[in-house]
Amino acid sequence: MFGYRGTILRVNLTTGEIKKEELDKNLAEKFIGGRGLATKLYYDEVGAKVDPFDEKNKIIIATGPLTGTIAPTGGRYMVVTKSPLTGTIACSNSGGFFGAELKNAGYDMIIIEGRAQTPVYLWIEDDVVEIRDASHLWGKVVSETTDELKKVSKEKARVLCIGPAGEKLSKIAAVINDYDRAAGRSGVGAVMGSKNLKAIVAKGTGKVELKSEDELKQTVQDCIKKLRDNGVTGQGLPTYGTAVLVNIINENGVFPTNNFKEAYFEKADNISGETMTDKYLVRKNPCYRCPIACGRWVKIEALNMEAGGPEYETLWAFGADCGIDDIQAIFVANHLCNEYGLDTISTGATIAAAMELYEKGLIKDDEVDGTPLKFGNKDAIIEWTKKMGLREGFGDKLAEGSYRLCEMYGVPELSMSVKKQELPAYDPRAIQGHGLEYATSNRGGCHVRGYMISPEILGLPEKLDRHSLQNKAEWVKVFQDLTAVIDSLGLCLFTSFALGAEDYAKLLDEACGFGYDKDSILEAGDRIYNLERMFNLDAGIDPSEDTLPKRLLTEPIPDGPSKGHVHRLQELLPKYYEVRGWDEKGIPTKEKLQKLGL
Repeated sequence: MFGYRGTILRVNLTTGEIKKEELDKNLAEKFIGGRGLATKLYYDEVGAKVDPFDEKNKIIIATGPLTGTIAPTGGRYMVVTKSPLTGTIACSNSGGFFGAELKNAGYDMIIIEGRAQTPVYLWIEDDVVEIRDASHLWGKVVSETTDELKKVSKEKARVLCIGPAGEKLSKIAAVINDYDRAAGRSGVGAVMGSKNLKAIVAKGTGKVELKSEDELKQTVQDCIKKLRDNGVTGQGLPTYGTAVLVNIINENGVFPTNNFKEAYFEKADNISGETMTDKYLVRKNPCYRCPIACGRWVKIEALNMEAGGPEYETLWAFGADCGIDDIQAIFVANHLCNEYGLDTISTGATIAAAMELYEKGLIKDDEVDGTPLKFGNKDAIIEWTKKMGLREGFGDKLAEGSYRLCEMYGVPELSMSVKKQELPAYDPRAIQGHGLEYATSNRGGCHVRGYMISPEILGLPEKLDRHSLQNKAEWVKVFQDLTAVIDSLGLCLFTSFALGAEDYAKLLDEACGFGYDKDSILEAGDRIYNLERMFNLDAGIDPSEDTLPKRLLTEPIPDGPSKGHVHRLQELLPKYYEVRGWDEKGIPTKEKLQKLGL
């Protein structure tokens, strides 16, 4: 099979059985790989009713057909399971080098079943696959685990693991690879923890065979030129990382501050990409075959060390959302998330929600066994991140995420989340298309299921009026479908700033020979999106959950460049359902499913 290695690795942790199975070429062609194919196999094998922590649940680690190839950014992999945070299909994406290494070892995906009686890790070196004891690693942070596994294996092996947060089943626990790259959202790290699976180590010496290698090389060169000529992927992201967005988003008045009470942060420049680059950047930290190189490696003065730097979302979550402008404190909180294996967005946003609960007098002083949860208190984000990672004291409640925390105090509406997953760093009250994407995302509050910031703020591929409702449903559908394709290919979403459906179809065709074009590849994305929707409906996720927090629908932005705006979701949602081919209740019609072969 061109583009694929043709093998699925199936590991049963209960019985210790390890099997190698042939990848179904027809399913691969229909669902591409990565997110799409893994979701299809998971839905067929597990279904939507399983409890995420049940032994019968499974986790799928999936690469795409372009993972491990010469395609630009071809290092992505997905973690697919049922989310303990949301109850939806969980599909968390990570970069770095693990995905390419797994593919080089000969596997398109790993299906992990059952539950080990004691902590274990999975060792993969080409044809050799072993389940090994990890009792000595249980309780260790990510860097300690990674270092130890490199010592006992091979220095160039790639390690994916969980930290204490995953072991302790925090619903916002992440899977971390290569020290600071995260499959961060939806609590996938907790599912690994529930199976007593501490880590997966991969080392491969193989190579992906391609259908038309010479043609693919030329297309890759053309795509790299487009990426380098683009202002975002060729200048902004390489120079300042994703944090280039801090000042841009703030200047538009959509930078959520103090748990979304406001949308403009006066001290935003103190936590911006410009400040990080000018004062603290050590070097760029690119993922596998990435010409963009947005990753950062920074000086953390308080810890007297250098480590992976925060992304834009992280700077916001621990920064403006908590009313904090101390970038070094954010560096420390980010590092703690990487070490304990926590999703930085949900961690920062949960602390921000707790700060509002404390401000309103709902959380009492005698409950908080440590630093007061006050907006602007830089010590709070460090101490409470650590306690969340270890589930110590009040950190045990925080580790459940903001929705469950606010629900404990009778005010779930103060959780700025969709389907119980915390919203990221853009206030939808003044970005109508992006708000619609939040509400309809198949994995809850999420910005990387259809990044409408691209046209509504950055003007790519064309500038849209962010306040207008015109054609926003159509745009959101296209962006969601195209993102499903990119995730399934094993590429980075950031390529979409410069590349379009035609480029992805050409890359896939020259790698695999499937004959996809612009229209058919977008239809594949539509198929994947509808499959996820059907899973969520089967899981009991009612379409009434296609909504936003009450604050964002009823409370106008109080000040700043977007003052006075609310999100007009109820005007957009019926049109979106219509464009999707769903009925007025948000359920895919029989005709729609038949058309997509579902």
